[in-house]
Amino acid sequence: MTVYGIKNCNTVKTALDWLKKHNIEFEFHDYKTKGITDARLKDWSKQVGWESLVNKRGTTWRQLDEVTQAGVKNESSAVALMKEKTSVIKRPLIEHDGKVLALGFDEQEYKKVFKK
Repeated sequence: MTVYGIKNCNTVKTALDWLKKHNIEFEFHDYKTKGITDARLKDWSKQVGWESLVNKRGTTWRQLDEVTQAGVKNESSAVALMKEKTSVIKRPLIEHDGKVLALGFDEQEYKKVFKK
């Protein structure tokens, strides 16, 4: 299982702490240091929708100019933005065997997904 995110993100920290507390093994993939591929972003988009992957409530999105924000209107434009500005990807994203298990952190959802 791989947890994708940014190590200094509070939501990611909360999720990682929850996983550790429940003895759930995972690898951590930091977008900032390891990047992310177009193929992976497209695969996630197919699974959860590109609209779910783009965090429009985050600081990175709010700091984008209106033209850039308005230009994100399909999977292709969303993937290009997420590849360029990985901080705009909703996080954490948890993947196992190519399947997205969770996006963001919701303790009740994690309890269901991880049967805790």
